[in-house]
Amino acid sequence: MVSLPEEQTWTVIQHNNTERTRVPGSSGRSRHSAYFQYSSEEKQLMAIIGQSENCEQELSYHCRKSRLLNTPEGSPFSWWVGGPGEGGAQTYWGGALPGSRQCSCGLQENCLDPMYDCNCDADRMEWAIDSGLLTHKESLPVRSLVLGDIQRAGSEAAYRVGPLRCHGDNNFWNAAFFDKETSYLHFPTFRAELSADISFLFKTTASSGVFLENLGIKDFIRIELITSSEVLFSLDVGNGPLEVRVRSPRPLNDERWHSVRAERNVKEAWLSVDTLPVATREAPDDGHAHLQLNSLLFIGGTASRQRGFRGCIRTLRLNGETLDLEERARITPGVRPGCPGHCSSYGWLCRNQGRCVERTRGFSCDCGLSAYTGAFCHREVSAIFKSTTSTRYSIREPYEQSRNASSLSSSIYSEVTLRGENISLSFRTRQSPALLLYVSSFYKEHLALLINKHDKLEVRYQLGGARDAEVLRSRVRNLADGQLHTLTVHRHLEAVSVQVDQNTREDFNLTVDGEFNGIKSLVLGRVPGKWLSLLCMPCLTDDPRLSEDHPSFYDPPASAPESEELDPELARLALLGFTGCLSVVQFNSISPLKAALIHPDTSPVTISGPLVQSKCGSSAPTNADAAENTHHLSDQSGSVITGQPLINSTRSDSALIGGVIAVVIFLAALGLAVAAVFLYRRKETYGNPGAKGAKPEGSSEAPFNPQADSHNIPSETTKEYFI
Repeated sequence: MVSLPEEQTWTVIQHNNTERTRVPGSSGRSRHSAYFQYSSEEKQLMAIIGQSENCEQELSYHCRKSRLLNTPEGSPFSWWVGGPGEGGAQTYWGGALPGSRQCSCGLQENCLDPMYDCNCDADRMEWAIDSGLLTHKESLPVRSLVLGDIQRAGSEAAYRVGPLRCHGDNNFWNAAFFDKETSYLHFPTFRAELSADISFLFKTTASSGVFLENLGIKDFIRIELITSSEVLFSLDVGNGPLEVRVRSPRPLNDERWHSVRAERNVKEAWLSVDTLPVATREAPDDGHAHLQLNSLLFIGGTASRQRGFRGCIRTLRLNGETLDLEERARITPGVRPGCPGHCSSYGWLCRNQGRCVERTRGFSCDCGLSAYTGAFCHREVSAIFKSTTSTRYSIREPYEQSRNASSLSSSIYSEVTLRGENISLSFRTRQSPALLLYVSSFYKEHLALLINKHDKLEVRYQLGGARDAEVLRSRVRNLADGQLHTLTVHRHLEAVSVQVDQNTREDFNLTVDGEFNGIKSLVLGRVPGKWLSLLCMPCLTDDPRLSEDHPSFYDPPASAPESEELDPELARLALLGFTGCLSVVQFNSISPLKAALIHPDTSPVTISGPLVQSKCGSSAPTNADAAENTHHLSDQSGSVITGQPLINSTRSDSALIGGVIAVVIFLAALGLAVAAVFLYRRKETYGNPGAKGAKPEGSSEAPFNPQADSHNIPSETTKEYFI
């Protein structure tokens, strides 16, 4: 149907006791009875239930050693009375089926004691509860309650009967389809002596046909489509025909729903079609005023079986009462209950790439290909990201993991080779620089969307085995200002277009091959550390958050083939993560954020770190600082962890490393020079015949006597060098 549970508007009817009420225990009474009086009159109450699509009422029983339904004799301890009039006794409890003599746990087979169909029937000393919703409209509302097992010593109990809640209009889609001019539905005579109020909707491709007709001896009332753009309301109360016409500037036989309302009283008659100006005709001052009808009321045709209507009529109301067209159509040849083709009129309600799906009674919007959710694919899907949040959507598993699923190994990557992308997302952040989205490949290719240190957008493509990524820079400024920004990127082969918010679209051209091969995964937020540590070990040296001692370094890793590489700057951004809000993320037909938040159990998505669903993607002004708890990296000074722009940090690190290397080389050269001088001096010392302790030439003893050296004071020619 059109409305989903999250979109429904409920009618709530209170009664005299909707609070949880304790049952006073008494050994002198066998039963306790409670009666409920509703705030609406009986006729109105039953009309609401009858016309509503669904109704429900909570019924709960809290017990300690107080049984509910099952007794040794077979008759229930307790029951409730519900339904129209005085109602009827019901022996099932909330959440179970009518006549089942069960509670919700019995239907689900998870009661405290599997021998019983209610938790309270286990008769335990611990408190237990049997609770659920009564949804069978024929048994509503609950009018009274009788509780039986309250007289035993130690028995305690409490009950709650919630308000009656109803939603939906059961008559809104009540329709009939007339496929022949000779077909019609008939109802009892329309009683409209002094006043008539008629309303309905129709759609058709025919240029003429009678919607409604009721005849008398001379009097009549009729509404018909007389041309493709004109509706006529005519009647005669004995003074001659009175006609009211509405002409439309556009055809009414366009297979779309159009509304008609006609009203007559003793003074005038008027006709309204869609939102066109109302046409009015005054009744004669003197003459007859009573409309005398005596034939059957014909819908979709006439008694003569001529000029019948071909198409759909829906939601037909006469003087406030809805005629059940579907019930009558089921037993009438040539007329079918319900009406096909609702999407031709209401398909435009499915927004943001939502697809209209025909239903027997109405339509629904399929949001499977949309990044939005809700009844009409209109509700944004947004989440708050922290620096440790990572959402990874696996687009394709490697061949080694999937080869058992297919024998066509030669085409294993053909399904994920892209010749273009359509990307859209919204974001709020004060982080700069920041990585918004990253798409990896099984080859040396990738795609990245990021905010650079100048608060501008960059789109980076590394395709076709190129050694370096191509960087496309947008001219739009101040993207890290905490406000909501919308981004779209479209690529077809080498042509790339980028649009930020409502700014002029910017066009670029890549210089490399336009195919993105072997798509592997899409990542939002922080890329797991173990993955990128294989690709960029120098990235881990300066930032404590990027070291193996930091707990987040061991996030669940994604397998990284040896061919995948990132430049150090992009790897740093990927490891730092994203802090802020991401909303309605769409990559071609994939909605990774929606999959993570709405369908995490059935989608190929891996989540690590905190991911909190939020309405931060709303275009309404918000306090970004309070809502997102974001930080602007370039607002601070110091090392990388306190916020220096990563590009400058990389350059300063390179300069520092170069300086250290130069100092090391200089010290090494100095050491070699000193060692050379030392060896030269030692050679002079031991090669001089006049030196103290020297041996005559030709001596076979070693030229160095440790004992002599240890007792002699060095002479002027003997020097020591400490390096």
